[in-house]
Amino acid sequence: MAKIIGGIGTSHVPTIGVAYDKGKQQDPAWAPLFQGYEPVAKWLAEKQADVLVFFYNDHATTFFFDMYPTFALGVGESFPIADEGAGLRPLPPIRGDVALQAHIAESLVNDEFDITVFQDKPIDHGCASPLPLLWPHKPDWPGTVVPIAINVLQYPLPTGRRCYRLGQAVRRAIESYPEDLRVVVVGTGGLSHQIHGERAGYNDESWDREFLDLLEREPEKLTELRHVDYVERGGAESVEQIMWLSMRGAMGPRIKRLHLNYYLATTTAMTVALYENDAEDAAA
Repeated sequence: MAKIIGGIGTSHVPTIGVAYDKGKQQDPAWAPLFQGYEPVAKWLAEKQADVLVFFYNDHATTFFFDMYPTFALGVGESFPIADEGAGLRPLPPIRGDVALQAHIAESLVNDEFDITVFQDKPIDHGCASPLPLLWPHKPDWPGTVVPIAINVLQYPLPTGRRCYRLGQAVRRAIESYPEDLRVVVVGTGGLSHQIHGERAGYNDESWDREFLDLLEREPEKLTELRHVDYVERGGAESVEQIMWLSMRGAMGPRIKRLHLNYYLATTTAMTVALYENDAEDAAA
């Protein structure tokens, strides 16, 4: 049976991908960020993860504002990485597992999540920015990705509680899949940032730290927050953090954090965190 072996929370700032492609891993301004991902990449390699389930948001690349689904799941053998204006990235297409993706899609619908299913669509930095920091890509990715896009752009947005429950439903889907696969769930976005308006450049490190603590120990408290609460505490774009709740929902009731890197050097609190289920819950 497939099994979720861990969870990752990560920012998906587009400039991370730009810096990676330009080989700035040792640049003084970028080294603290890239070094922060190294323990996570090492853990993934040691655990030999077969699948990454990405809860991410599209930035009007796969979809547009005339038709923006609340939840969308990619089903396909591969997905091209989007050209977002700077040219094609030197990365291979993202690999998919159609049988697993189709199983999750059917399971979610039967679990009363009316999702959109897409194929042959490009995937942007919401997923592709952190991906090469987690997995090596030469000559190809070592595993497959299940892309699950969550709308955090076009209001009305799904609630944090709904995203949390989506993660729980994804967990049920994965654990009912008969093939022995080692799956890691990834929630992307955030942390605190605002890129427009009067509060452009806003961050709140104290809120970021509080969010990370609650995510690990009391995630239900985060599900009670309204979108406006996230916006007021962390800036307009920090509402992306509800995607971390999907990752958390897919984990067990009790988790432990193995690694955290928090780097606030630009307009976004760039963060990566690695979690495993509590040993007792994992054995249950």
